[in-house]
Amino acid sequence: MKVMKFGGTSVGKPERMHDVAKLVTADEESKIVVLSALSGTTNALVEISTSLSVGDRNTAKQQTEKLEAHYKDFCSKLVKSAPALEKALAIVQEHFEFLNIILKISFSEALNKDILAQGELLSTKLFCVYLEEKGIDHLLIPALDFMTIDYYDEPQIGSIKVKLAQLLQKHPDKKIFITQGYISRNARGEVDNLKRGGSDYSASLIAAAINATVCEIWTDIDGMHNNDPRVVKKTVAIEQLSFDEAAELAYFGAKILHPASIWPAQMYKVPVKLLNTMQPDAKGTTIKEEAGSTGVKAVAAKDGVTAIKIKSSRMLLAYGFLRKIFEVFEKYRTSIDMITTSEVAVSLTIDSDANLADIVKELEPFGTVEVDSNQTIVSIVGNEISETENVMQKLFAALSSIPVRMVSYGGSRHNISILVSRQYKEQTLQLLNKGLFGLD
Repeated sequence: MKVMKFGGTSVGKPERMHDVAKLVTADEESKIVVLSALSGTTNALVEISTSLSVGDRNTAKQQTEKLEAHYKDFCSKLVKSAPALEKALAIVQEHFEFLNIILKISFSEALNKDILAQGELLSTKLFCVYLEEKGIDHLLIPALDFMTIDYYDEPQIGSIKVKLAQLLQKHPDKKIFITQGYISRNARGEVDNLKRGGSDYSASLIAAAINATVCEIWTDIDGMHNNDPRVVKKTVAIEQLSFDEAAELAYFGAKILHPASIWPAQMYKVPVKLLNTMQPDAKGTTIKEEAGSTGVKAVAAKDGVTAIKIKSSRMLLAYGFLRKIFEVFEKYRTSIDMITTSEVAVSLTIDSDANLADIVKELEPFGTVEVDSNQTIVSIVGNEISETENVMQKLFAALSSIPVRMVSYGGSRHNISILVSRQYKEQTLQLLNKGLFGLD
């Protein structure tokens, strides 16, 4: 059995949902199909929720009506028969009645999660209506029946494995199962989610839970590219990556893959394929245990980074100083991406400023604290990159005109990271594309 995940752009238009149905039925292998919300839906639901959170019910109602009109139009083009259209519109009515009831209820975080879940619930139910109209045998298995997270928002892989196996065993005659990405239940049994981009995570967790033959992630680009195609004109798809390489690229900014979606597949040794819904014959990228080759393979950039420097000639060499620094970040559940030290200072980066003020306040007793916001981490990733000949020479030659804030080298065999101000991001990516890959 395999897993096929389709993102928002893959199901964002009726004709694309038709194409997804063809891909799902292209072979005889049993499969679980994981769908995201229609493109733009989650953003629209976030806007509705935001309006409600500030008490602006009129705006929330207008936003809800606009989204409902979009879904009604979508249904009219998705199916052809009157019975199928009636069924599709009834689904839309049911979910938007729920949203309209919510407009009258006091806002809460639990209510916010309910709102955000509507996109995936709608896309999967509407897709099933289309499959039914086409006479394609299938079964909808609600993600809320098996996808669970604990009190720390971590997926409970053991529980998912057991619950999913029980659901599948009840239907041994079925070959196609449809379910939602992104949504889950939390430790209190409430509707929750795996955060933005979480449909990739859902697919990987499901693939791990069923020990799938492969986890296919279908998007609107033909695999992982060597650089950001939105910034750099000439990029090429990478044919094969190791799990470690893919994890580095996803974490440090490659948008095609959710950062958390590698480890479940890696843990259970399930190959991941990144494929293009619009170009299904393209090779895409295969992610597996073996890297396939050594050397630099790709560059990725992560925005929204904050650099923090703690300068203290008095305490840096003191026993336990670094431990005390790290305990501050642990206390506020804030992860550190990069770190460098000197005799008088520690510099590090974080990608969330949610608790920045509290963190700075607790760091101040240790020394002078400097904060630089709006930074970008640019990561150069490849198998055994730290042992690749001349890679550092090429890297710094390419970036001779860029003021580099920090460098992280040697912490991983697969990654060299540099920190630059956000204003130099595009120029840095373009220079690296030429200097490392010979692509103008």
